[in-house]
Amino acid sequence: MKEFTLHTPESAPENSKPLLEKSQQAFGSIPNLHAVMAESPQLLHGYQVLHEAFLNSSFNNAEKTVVWQSINVEHECHYCVPAHSAIAKSMKVDDDLNQALRDQAPLGDDKLEVLRETTLEIVRQRGHLSDEQSKTFFAAGYSQQNLLDIILALSQKVMSNYVNHLADTPLDDAFKPFA
Repeated sequence: MKEFTLHTPESAPENSKPLLEKSQQAFGSIPNLHAVMAESPQLLHGYQVLHEAFLNSSFNNAEKTVVWQSINVEHECHYCVPAHSAIAKSMKVDDDLNQALRDQAPLGDDKLEVLRETTLEIVRQRGHLSDEQSKTFFAAGYSQQNLLDIILALSQKVMSNYVNHLADTPLDDAFKPFA
């Protein structure tokens, strides 16, 4: 397969230039994922919109990490697992929680475990959720909005995880300690 370009604001297609500038402002540098996505301004724009939307979702930081990392680990994304480990650290999410997600080990919190199990069932069953898992999810105190916000995160993660599989996106230096 042809190698993907890691675009800079100078090399990117015209419509991606302001999007890369937005990434630069948000992250202090342009993540390699964004540099690859810049080849398609529409993809990068969609990804940025979904990322911002999920950041503003109904979940707290620990719950966001559970959803993101559950999907990243299930998709075996060599880039997003360490990237979201760094993001979890910056969001002050407990390191043990993130490590348990990476190791597919019990989370030690029943409600977060239900969130992980529900997320994984949605991923594995392509959007289908058993009546039993649905009842367990709602009994744990989650809402319909939370359930739909899992779909929001999944949409974002399909974009990033699949791009990283296709492009074999190199890990940014900032994420290497979390590899």
